[in-house]
Amino acid sequence: MSKKIVLAFSGGLDTSFCVPYLQERGWEVHTVFADTGGVDAEEKAWIEARAQELQVASHVTVDGGPAIWAGFVKPFVWAGEPYQGQYPLLVSDRYLIVEAALKRCAELGTKAIAHGCTGMGNDQVRFDLAIKALGDYEIVAPIREIQKEHKEVRAYEQAYLEARGFAVRAKQKSYTINENLLGVTMSGGEIDRWEAPGPGAKGWCAPRSEWPTTPLELTLGFEKGEAVTLNGEALPGHVILAKLNAALAPYGVGRGLYTGDTTIGLKGRIIYEAPGLAALLTAHRALEEAVLTKNQNRFKPEIGRKWTELVYEGFFHDPLKTDVEAFLASSQRTVNGTVTLRTEGGRVDAVAIQSPHILNAKGATYAQAADWGVAEAEGFIRLYGMSSTLWAEVNR
Repeated sequence: MSKKIVLAFSGGLDTSFCVPYLQERGWEVHTVFADTGGVDAEEKAWIEARAQELQVASHVTVDGGPAIWAGFVKPFVWAGEPYQGQYPLLVSDRYLIVEAALKRCAELGTKAIAHGCTGMGNDQVRFDLAIKALGDYEIVAPIREIQKEHKEVRAYEQAYLEARGFAVRAKQKSYTINENLLGVTMSGGEIDRWEAPGPGAKGWCAPRSEWPTTPLELTLGFEKGEAVTLNGEALPGHVILAKLNAALAPYGVGRGLYTGDTTIGLKGRIIYEAPGLAALLTAHRALEEAVLTKNQNRFKPEIGRKWTELVYEGFFHDPLKTDVEAFLASSQRTVNGTVTLRTEGGRVDAVAIQSPHILNAKGATYAQAADWGVAEAEGFIRLYGMSSTLWAEVNR
């Protein structure tokens, strides 16, 4: 009898290849698609049809929207630090995909799980470490296996599928594309060759020639650092993010071309598009700057970067991440208020802030008015700079 194995499935080239590859090696393949919010109903139906076409033993679709908000988006916005100052960790849904796949393993009574990660990228680290942290499982990675014998892996996968009568989408021949609630990433083709992206490297964001001419304003309401309202309407977090993506993508907000240092040491070059996360990060930072103390605003980014590095490098279940999140949660207790965002295209700015916790000095406004005297200011400057001034005097 075939052994049961659960495959984390997206319908893309890699996971489509995995199905017949595993079947031909005696596995009974059960696929799980964790819908983390990046596909519409038509694409979801296509993924389910693709699984049936590949003759899997069973296929299930899991709603991952609420989990990706609570498990990733909320603490990521608290941290406020994209990886290497730019990349907003758009593939962090991998950890939630693992949890959905392992739940399916439990339902089927198997300890075997498969994924379509390559041996060159970061996702294999995220998948494998998350699986190992959650139990004792057999991990099968077909793409890593074929890389032992084939250099042109994507071409081999295409030929393998087509030889068995399974068509390959045109866009999957040119690029590796990942979409979820967080945004879109694109690699492959001219992107990997360090060339200017071609017209085919297009996700959600409209090009400049198509941006609306009318500026767009939105308001986000926060409670303890978590977005809870959009334009005054209370909504679940994952719904807010989806609506922000839809509203800001036509203005080209959140698109970037990024080269980063990967976990395994290679340089990774991708296009990313994250309109909603760009808006959340901008609004949240503006509110924090107004309500946190100087010491908090100086120190917190260091902790935020550590959280981001842990998640980027696969340590989603490391106890240090839990410790860091406890600090981040504590820092958010006064991050309450409403932020107005505005875009005319390409970027989004926080243009107004309302909060009962803004640290206003009642009798002073920066560079305009003060409730202290000139002598006090001069005395402060003298004492504050004494060490530096003494060094200059002694060493002239």
